[in-house]
Amino acid sequence: MPTFSQHILSYHLQLSIPPNLPKGVSVMHPFLDESVHNLSAQFYGKYYADNKQRILILGINPGRFGAGVTGVPFTDPARLEQITGIKNTLIKRPELSAEFMYSMIAGYGGAKKFYQHFYINSVYPLGLLQYGKNRNYYDSPLLRKSLQPYIIDHLRAQKQFPITDKVVICLGEGANFKFLQQLNNEYHFFENIFPLPHPRYILQYKRKQLEDYKKRYVEVLKQSKAMADSK
Repeated sequence: MPTFSQHILSYHLQLSIPPNLPKGVSVMHPFLDESVHNLSAQFYGKYYADNKQRILILGINPGRFGAGVTGVPFTDPARLEQITGIKNTLIKRPELSAEFMYSMIAGYGGAKKFYQHFYINSVYPLGLLQYGKNRNYYDSPLLRKSLQPYIIDHLRAQKQFPITDKVVICLGEGANFKFLQQLNNEYHFFENIFPLPHPRYILQYKRKQLEDYKKRYVEVLKQSKAMADSK
């Protein structure tokens, strides 16, 4: 039986770039880069070399300074090396979402404990750029419409991994949550969705309340873990 890590790495290589995207929009597929694939293989091999069930956490889509270069969601090159111990030669440019997530993960009990319980991905699994800047899959109705079939297939594919369907955590309480909720109402991927403010939003606009948001995250993580473990 393939391990969780093998499921993830195989799936990443099967992802395709959608045709007919809106003008100016391009897709980052970092997993086709051998060096990025090797880094993500080290990461998943370290934390997911088993078949233990996890709780899925869904971001929006990868950014160009985090998963877009490391292949690991919400993980920039510096934290990939300093916290997970995976050395790399990438430029150690900090990324806001990674800063929050790893600070929060420390509060949960550290990377080893966190990744034993949770698996992070995104509603749309590849990065999006328009004229060199990050885009979100929901930034325009046309972009969202063109990606929706791929998003549905992506969420169905996640259900083939050893993840619980009792609960999913959504990062983003606005458009990301609304879209995921609409899809879930139609396709019934998960029984419950717990929304949380997106890490980038917290550090851009609510940094003074950082400790409160970290506590809120940890509380939701523990609540979702209890729900996933319930019979």
